[in-house]
Amino acid sequence: MDDITGDDTHPMKPPITSKGPINLVIAVSFGLRVPSRILDLAKYGGLNVHPSMLPEFPGPAPLHHTLLEDRKTTGVTLQTLHPTSFDKGNIIAQTPYPGVEHGAKTVEDLRAVTAPLGAKMLLQSLKAGLFVPPVLEVGWYSGGSGPRHFTHASKIGPAERHLDWATWSANEILRRQRIIGPLWNTIETSAKDGERKAAKRIIWDGGFRLLDGECHLFPATGHPIIVGLHGPSPQVYIRTCDGNVLIANSIKIEGEVTTEAFRAAKRTGLAPIPKGLDKLAQLPHDFVAFHSRLG
Repeated sequence: MDDITGDDTHPMKPPITSKGPINLVIAVSFGLRVPSRILDLAKYGGLNVHPSMLPEFPGPAPLHHTLLEDRKTTGVTLQTLHPTSFDKGNIIAQTPYPGVEHGAKTVEDLRAVTAPLGAKMLLQSLKAGLFVPPVLEVGWYSGGSGPRHFTHASKIGPAERHLDWATWSANEILRRQRIIGPLWNTIETSAKDGERKAAKRIIWDGGFRLLDGECHLFPATGHPIIVGLHGPSPQVYIRTCDGNVLIANSIKIEGEVTTEAFRAAKRTGLAPIPKGLDKLAQLPHDFVAFHSRLG
C-alpha cells in the first residue's frame, strides 16, 4: 500500500481484494491519523482499539500515563475513526466502568493486560456488526454530570524524563525509571582547555536502587557523592527530597558509552575528588562530595 501520508497528487488507495473493495479500516497502535480520503473509500469507515477508558487518556501514550498517574484500573475502548481528530470517534464498545484492576508495574505488564481485552472486544464487535450504521454511542462518560478534566496521554519525551531532584521522592524516581526511563540531568563539565564549561547530559542509563539503611554524610538534595572510595566497589549515592538515598547503577555521559557510575562520575567531574584527598589512607566513611547540584 502507498504511504498513508501521501499527498493529493499521489493519494493512497486501499487495495481491491478478490471479494471487492475493502469496506472497513482497522487501526491498532498505529500512531498516524487515517485521513478522510481513506475512510471515505471504505463503506463502514474505520475502527480503532484504544487502551484506555476514553475520554480518559486520549493520545499516543495511554499506557504510560495510566501508570504515571498511579491508576489502579484500566480498560479498552473500541471507537470509530474520526476523519480529522485523534480519539474523537463514537465509542461502540468499552470495558465496563471503572475498568479492571491490572496490578501492572511496567508498560509491558499493562500491555499484557489490555492487548487481550482489546483483541477480544474487536472480534466480538465485528461479529456483532456494531460498526454498521447507525452506530450506538456506549461510552461510560456521557457528560451529563457536568464537565470533567481528562488527562491527555501525550507522547513521552525528554521533558518527562528530566529528573527533578527538588520535588521527586525516591519512590517517584524509581517509578518513573520503571515506566519511562532512563531519566537524565545535566552537569557542567570542563572543556579540554580547562577553562570553558560545557553543559552535558547525564543519562542514568542503569537506573537506581534504594539504599537499605541510613547514611548521614550527605549534603543537600540532589548532590551526588562517592561512597567507599578506598573500598573494592565505590558507589555514587544521591539524597532525594524525602530524605532517602538512591544508588546509581551505571551512567552514560553525553557522547560517551555507558559505564559504572563511580568511574563515570570520577572521570567527568560529576563527583570529583579534591586534590590530595584521594591520597589519604583513610577518610571519614570514605566519601567525596560533589561540588554543585545536578540540573
